[in-house]
Amino acid sequence: MRVIAGCARGTVLFQPDGESTRPTANRIKEDLFNIIAPYVRDASFLDLYAGTGQMGIEALSRGAQRAVFVEASKAAADLVRKNLAKCRMETNIVICDEALRAAQNLARQQERFDIVFIDPPYDIGGMDKVIRAMIDGNMLNNGALVITEQASSAQEATYTPALEVYKVKKYTTAKITFMKYTSNNTE
Repeated sequence: MRVIAGCARGTVLFQPDGESTRPTANRIKEDLFNIIAPYVRDASFLDLYAGTGQMGIEALSRGAQRAVFVEASKAAADLVRKNLAKCRMETNIVICDEALRAAQNLARQQERFDIVFIDPPYDIGGMDKVIRAMIDGNMLNNGALVITEQASSAQEATYTPALEVYKVKKYTTAKITFMKYTSNNTE
């Protein structure tokens, strides 16, 4: 697992021991960033269920202004901090908390984001509650991208009229859904 492009290109990131974290495959990450490339520069990026932090680090390497990483596992959150330090990006925020509670707290702090990547463990669900909390908490800038990664067999969820699905990419084991937020389409 490495940073694919930008100022940290080629940096090999630390990976977790065991099977508790499932990093996004490099091929999927490369495809995803090719699709969102025009939106990354100067963006505020939220990496929910951050795992190793590779998605937010890739965004920072490609010119995102800042990233916030949310990870419930203390060991994984420590790994994100270690990877940020390796890439000289340690000024970014790592929150060790459950995704829904972290989103609610970020909303109370009036944090806003341009790109949100949500990649929960495939078997836990609850992504719709996190997205609803972000919308209700006014965390998404108008035109923000919300990108979800799920098992390829997962049913496509219907989140809200404020999120328009504009692309779905299917892979052998994963499905990436790209949505755009429009504040005037809220319920």
